[in-house]
Amino acid sequence: MSETPRKPVHLAVYDTYADWETGHTTAHLSQRGHVVRTVGPAAGQPVTTMGGVRVLPDLALADLRPEDSSLLILTGASLWDTGDELAPFAAKAREFLAAGVPVAAICGATAGLARAGLLDGRAHASAASFYLASQPGYGGAESYVEGDAVTDGDLITAGPTEPVAFAREVFARLDVYKPDVLDAWYRLFHDSDESAYPVLMAAAEAGDA
Repeated sequence: MSETPRKPVHLAVYDTYADWETGHTTAHLSQRGHVVRTVGPAAGQPVTTMGGVRVLPDLALADLRPEDSSLLILTGASLWDTGDELAPFAAKAREFLAAGVPVAAICGATAGLARAGLLDGRAHASAASFYLASQPGYGGAESYVEGDAVTDGDLITAGPTEPVAFAREVFARLDVYKPDVLDAWYRLFHDSDESAYPVLMAAAEAGDA
């Protein structure tokens, strides 16, 4: 009996999105057999990242359905802090969470979720507690965690300086690596711990990395 095909992981892309925040996540997901598809404000309309890279989204946000996805990734972007242009992406995150499909938000995307009330009652991290406290509509101060990245059920959050920890939480949520391999992956890419390398090499030879 063949395995059920994995549903794609969807990476939200929009003007000014922070390229570096999801590089580890998407690269290693792809290496492990996950299909990553980009979703933008409109299909066929390129967006330009903070690093000046033009990206042509695979599909429009309006066409994305939670039941067709295994995870929605929301990256940081200057636009999260300059208005409500990206509010539709926070609204889509609400749809995903309501459907029991995971959402992973990093940096400014956490502010967008805060304004939408999606962090209230859920453990979460961000750039800093005062950053979220300044967001209108945010009522989740008691659930803020001073950590590198946090998973609470279907919600993953992290601050802008923790792209590797963010990736770690995504990998754990999607069972990308076995726990010991994930620990070694994090130690290598976050801590430059050379003792983790043999563990990853052995896992790769066994088809587990």
